[in-house]
Amino acid sequence: MTALTQLKPINIIEKLGDEAWRRKFLRNVIIPWIFIAPLLIVHIFVVAIPAVQGVYMSMTDWGGINPDVEFIGLENYRELFFEDQSFAKAMNNTIVWMIFFLTVPFIMALFCATQLAQIKRGGMLYRSILFTPYILASVVTTTIWKNLLNPKQGILAATARAVGIQDFEVAFLGRTDTALMSIAFIDNWHFWGFLMVLFLAAMQAIPPVLYDAAKIDGANRWHEFRHVTLPGIRPTVLFMFMMVAIWSFLAFDYIWLTTQGGPGGASEVIATLLFKNAFLRFEAGYAAAMGVVISIFSGFIIMIFVMLRRRGWDI
Repeated sequence: MTALTQLKPINIIEKLGDEAWRRKFLRNVIIPWIFIAPLLIVHIFVVAIPAVQGVYMSMTDWGGINPDVEFIGLENYRELFFEDQSFAKAMNNTIVWMIFFLTVPFIMALFCATQLAQIKRGGMLYRSILFTPYILASVVTTTIWKNLLNPKQGILAATARAVGIQDFEVAFLGRTDTALMSIAFIDNWHFWGFLMVLFLAAMQAIPPVLYDAAKIDGANRWHEFRHVTLPGIRPTVLFMFMMVAIWSFLAFDYIWLTTQGGPGGASEVIATLLFKNAFLRFEAGYAAAMGVVISIFSGFIIMIFVMLRRRGWDI
């Protein structure tokens, strides 16, 4: 009897432990997977399966319309990197585009956000005005600037003639040496206000006591920006640095709506070249290889930031 009475509490404790473990497993494992299952299923059919198909199609000679698909292995990649001069030029233009957008809009946005952070009255009006170009459709923005940059009837050329400047009638979008940077200027006109709003929001989250402490230590405006503002908004800046680098490989709409990659491929980037190969030249397999290359470069950029985060960077 003594042994039996000693076993009963142990069995009850084991049963309670098993039941508690089951509830914990149900709450922490099963229920979360039940909620995430619909999104996971959609992601598999919308993202994962098309991605695998895209990688397979990049190894085929497929026109995009005909059902005949010929597997050719890595031939598209060999041609892409060792024979296609247009791809090399598009890659170079894409890198130039990325360098521009990783410098100019960031400098403008940081400077303007720093100034607006000091404004107590009317700040929302200034932010709205500077952010308005970002919400305009790309078709509207490109149409406005194509008219402004018209060398004969554009407002800029007319204003230059009115003030006595006669050599301003330059077709900025029609010259090989100015086309790409002119489109980058147009795109930056609509984009930098977006960065400014993000940086300004991050600056407003910095505790004011840090600025008070810096002023007590005798810091000027530059020292406050360098030692208080920049460290406070560094996660936002680095995250947008990564996103803009990735977006640079996807640049398409402003270039296509203004020059379609011309003149003579001077403003051609990978995305516009991919579109031409897929839908104008009906080389869908070759275009798929370009898409895979874009994904590889984007993954490489993400990998760099992941490594920096593992090393302690606040990203």
